[in-house]
Amino acid sequence: MTNDGAISESIDQHFDPAIFAAGRGPRLRRQLGRNKLLLVGCAIILLSLFLAAFGPSIAPYDPTAATPEVAVPPPGLAEWPGLLLGSIRGTNAAPPHWLGTDQSGLDVFSRIISAPRTDMTISLSGAIISCALGSLLGLLAGFTRNRATELLMRVSDVLQSFPVFILAMILVTLSGRSIGNIVIALVMVYTPIFLRLTRAEVMGQVSRSYVEAARAAGNRPAVIALKHVLPNSMVPSLVQMSVTIGFAIILTAGLSFVGAGVRPPTPEWGLMISLGAPQLILGDWWPSVFPGLAMSVVVFGYAVVGHAFEARFE
Repeated sequence: MTNDGAISESIDQHFDPAIFAAGRGPRLRRQLGRNKLLLVGCAIILLSLFLAAFGPSIAPYDPTAATPEVAVPPPGLAEWPGLLLGSIRGTNAAPPHWLGTDQSGLDVFSRIISAPRTDMTISLSGAIISCALGSLLGLLAGFTRNRATELLMRVSDVLQSFPVFILAMILVTLSGRSIGNIVIALVMVYTPIFLRLTRAEVMGQVSRSYVEAARAAGNRPAVIALKHVLPNSMVPSLVQMSVTIGFAIILTAGLSFVGAGVRPPTPEWGLMISLGAPQLILGDWWPSVFPGLAMSVVVFGYAVVGHAFEARFE
């Protein structure tokens, strides 16, 4: 084997996705078996994705259509066995309002299980686009040093100098209240985080021996950056993405709560909390408390998984 061939083989073996995946699979299963909290977090994430795909289809009522029952409280725990048995047998005159109805007659349970379609679409889209865009820009800024990349970092500094919620609210207010504009606002807010994470990791990778070997083998800088440096710099961004999804859910809900998010009657947890909050003082707690609990559980699930990844790769 020639010297160039040995160098190329060394480079290719530095990061082999197939070997990486094959080695991680059994380890991940063992970790899930030992860490029950991580298993709960994964179950919550899978449930949120399932509801995002099928929630509106399995909801007992149309989440955007009012029913005649206005401000009906949820049934007591003593009533649940009979209602559940009646639902199974099909003897109930109408599907029960398991979590009551709000002041407009909208079924709270149907809206809660339909809300992930909006919340998860926005948060996942924002996090994935931010991770992809921030990683590529971070690779460029870390691998190439010139005035353009310095300008890129200064723009990133300006964006990060604003409070996250204020910046997102300004962007949505200027562009309009729509799901697409909220996703764009999230991308603007979270891309600088991934940019800095990837840039720092890339700057540590470019001095490694495998990069020098790739240059000696005659690989073009773009090939070295994309094929070798980027895959070895992605772990911090992948860990951050799980946490970012949880933050994006909270940010989306916050925008809806202050009136800068999705428009009524779209089922969305933050909007449900906002619409139900004025009724808390009157004792109607269920229209806002149950959506808040649902959102908290989902954010908890993503936080647990993100923490587990961080502990695994630190």
